[in-house]
Amino acid sequence: MTFLARRWRTIFMIAIAAVLLLLLIAAAFPWGVLKGVVADRLAQRFGRPVVIEQMTRVDRFGFRPTIAVAGVRIPQPGWAGSGDFVRLGRAEVTFPLWPLLGGSFRPRNLRVDRLALALVRTKDGRTNWSRPGKPESGGASTDLKGLTISNSTIAYRDAKRNRSVSLNFSSDASHGVRAAGSGVVRGAPVRISFTGAPVDRPQPGPWPFVARLDGARLAMVARGSTDRPLDTNAMTLDVTARAADLRLIDAVIEAGLFGTQPVTLAAHVRHDAPDWTITALKGTIGRSDIAGHLTVRKRDGRTKLDGAIAAQRFDFADLSSDEGRARGAALERRIGPRIVPDTRISLATIKTTDGVLAFRIAHVFSGSGDSSIIGVRGTATLDHQRLTVAPLVVALPSGVIRGTATVDQRGGAALPRLGLDLRLTGSRVEAFAGAGGSFTGRVQAHAQLSGRGDTIRAAIARADGRLGFTVRDGALPARYAAAAGFDAGRVLLAGKNDSASLRCLILTMPVTNGQGRASPLIVDTSESQLTGQGRLSFPGETLDLRFTGAPKRHSLLRVPGAVFVRGTLSDPALVIPPEIRSAGNIFKALGRAITGRQGPQASDANCAALAARALR
Repeated sequence: MTFLARRWRTIFMIAIAAVLLLLLIAAAFPWGVLKGVVADRLAQRFGRPVVIEQMTRVDRFGFRPTIAVAGVRIPQPGWAGSGDFVRLGRAEVTFPLWPLLGGSFRPRNLRVDRLALALVRTKDGRTNWSRPGKPESGGASTDLKGLTISNSTIAYRDAKRNRSVSLNFSSDASHGVRAAGSGVVRGAPVRISFTGAPVDRPQPGPWPFVARLDGARLAMVARGSTDRPLDTNAMTLDVTARAADLRLIDAVIEAGLFGTQPVTLAAHVRHDAPDWTITALKGTIGRSDIAGHLTVRKRDGRTKLDGAIAAQRFDFADLSSDEGRARGAALERRIGPRIVPDTRISLATIKTTDGVLAFRIAHVFSGSGDSSIIGVRGTATLDHQRLTVAPLVVALPSGVIRGTATVDQRGGAALPRLGLDLRLTGSRVEAFAGAGGSFTGRVQAHAQLSGRGDTIRAAIARADGRLGFTVRDGALPARYAAAAGFDAGRVLLAGKNDSASLRCLILTMPVTNGQGRASPLIVDTSESQLTGQGRLSFPGETLDLRFTGAPKRHSLLRVPGAVFVRGTLSDPALVIPPEIRSAGNIFKALGRAITGRQGPQASDANCAALAARALR
């Protein structure tokens, strides 16, 4: 054998010996000597001192060591109150050595006795279990093949969602995983239970479990399975829920929902971390029904939504809780009824959510009476705190509203900007409540408004833009046409069934800072022309309009003066000044009729041009 060959053989033998020595050291490593290191690492993880009274290796040799720890204590952070976050009497954990050498700790068997967890979350979302300075994260997968827990408890209080829980939990090979206790969710008492199959089952496959919340005002059941024991990153659920208010369910699932009438819901859910897929969603809110599907994806620190919601029958009043309805009724008693809703539109708390949601309501109804809306459909797109609803289609008893609505709160704006661009087409005067069959005409309208506010009403109160409204090619009673020309004589002589042509009604109203001014307001009939000036003011929706008129032919008794429309959009009032009906004004009108000097007559308005301007 040559010198070189002998040298390489020596090196090879030394290498084998070194590897064997390292394996022997690893197989027999006294893990207890790392107690201080582990305590320091945990202290860095939680940002406070950690006590481990004892840490020893239970087995003597092998590549799947079993380590026992006892007397573990992690105190609460100062902001979470007194006491301990974690107290552990004793635990034994068995784990494979090789993943640990690669930086991954994968426990295979865990035995725990006398574990007490006290979990805390504050109103601002701070948690005592998160890494200081790091965002809160979800659960992780597990390779556990055995889990034994005894004499253990969890106490949880959450000021952000107004909920608290106290549970006893256990696990063994005979009865599986068990937890039971009680809690309070937004003031609603609930009983809580969880049952799962044993972790150390002989056959691999889905790990079934059932979780329940049961109370008079809130009840939820989740029946499902994880792909591996306790692996919440891969699981399938069938969920049912009943609640007196959707906010109670939201306090559990944390989806940013709002107060409503009583709710029942059911859905099939699949979680493949970090994504959620919700299908077969159906239920009721008050007397309204809903159905749909939703996919939730986590990408680059943002939540992406994609789904569709549909309803056969829906009452928008069901989207208010009893408390919300009471507040709305009290507000209406104080300020009077309003047409523009006081619905909140702030996106300030929706900072990391984007998505697309299609919606369709086949029939809108109202428990308080006939609804002015038949159906609604559209697509809502949310992108970095800008919500766009386009197209938005609102079906009315006569006609349809089409257009776009936006809520924009990008750039950290304190108040969102509401933008509306809506057109009414295909409607008729006859369809409006109180119009009666004697008033007819084709109705069109266009609204373009933009303003800032945390509710629709507040935004309109600061809005700029324009409103346009037209009625064309209709008819009205002859006595009203005569009244529009201030011809008192023809008003008295007109027959009950006599009619006149309504050539057009035109309203063009520029709006500045919630103040709209009529420019112009014209009612042009075959017999007369009525012109108006004045303003419409938001948020009070108050009217202050002045009308004068002139006939288009010789009048019998033309009364000089003007009339006013005041009040609100919900309750307008025609005001006829006393001087118009005074004896002196009547004699003045008679004198002008006798002398033939009753003032100039009106001519036909250019209805086509005026309508085009109003609707542009």
